[in-house]
Amino acid sequence: MRFGKHLFDFYLNSSIHVALSVFALSWLTLIEYQIPFDANVLFFIFFASIAGYNFVKFFGLAKFHHRSLSRWLKIIQILSFICLMFMGFFAFQLQMETIMYLSVFALITCLYAIPFLPKSFYFDKQQNLRNVSGLKVYVIALVWAGVTVLIPLINNNRLLDVTVVWVFLQRFLLVLALMLPFEIRDMQFDSLKLATIPQKIGIKNTKIMGVILACLFFGLEFFISEKIADNLLIQLIVAVLLMLSILFASRHQGKYYSGFWVESIPVFWLLLTLLFG
Repeated sequence: MRFGKHLFDFYLNSSIHVALSVFALSWLTLIEYQIPFDANVLFFIFFASIAGYNFVKFFGLAKFHHRSLSRWLKIIQILSFICLMFMGFFAFQLQMETIMYLSVFALITCLYAIPFLPKSFYFDKQQNLRNVSGLKVYVIALVWAGVTVLIPLINNNRLLDVTVVWVFLQRFLLVLALMLPFEIRDMQFDSLKLATIPQKIGIKNTKIMGVILACLFFGLEFFISEKIADNLLIQLIVAVLLMLSILFASRHQGKYYSGFWVESIPVFWLLLTLLFG
């Protein structure tokens, strides 16, 4: 039992779960545009997500405490290196245009973790995008939307038309809403200088904002394409789950509430689509 809990914690801490969510959203894009399963781009995104997220989370620790890293963190470093190798393998299977677009999101990810800004732009000790007041959730939503919508379509030579803009916006709103339970949870840890959404408008207004985002997420589906009833029902279920996850979020939520259950919503969306869509 204890080993199973440690294994589950490792699954979450090593970013495998969040990478699975990114993988699910990317696959949903292919399904949305009736594109066959593209293993190269999907597995590239999966392994890149693990490596990228672990880089962002542990960059400072690895840089300053590399000799005294705990055992589990060293294992995560090894896992990230292995994922980096797989990412490189699948990158060679992608189109050059895809690599060019990916480089933009890779640069944003690096700037999110690596100090580069002048002192007048940052707060606390880190000179990176992650610590710029009020910017964190929007950067994450932008990268997620770009990677999960644009990259699968570009690699399959899909024309980026108006519907893609709506899908991109819908995905941006989804990720922004998914981040709110995390923002509420981290209020007790985040510096006030970060000016996160709950810090600026309060928990109650953050939840109202989340409900509005979930409604917009569902409403945008009518602008994307004509949907059969089953697909609209799936979209509605996802929107309701999104609302409930935000409404029940609290500063003292359970250990796995956001990190597992909230982050599982994209995976659940994919499963519903594969089974009933």
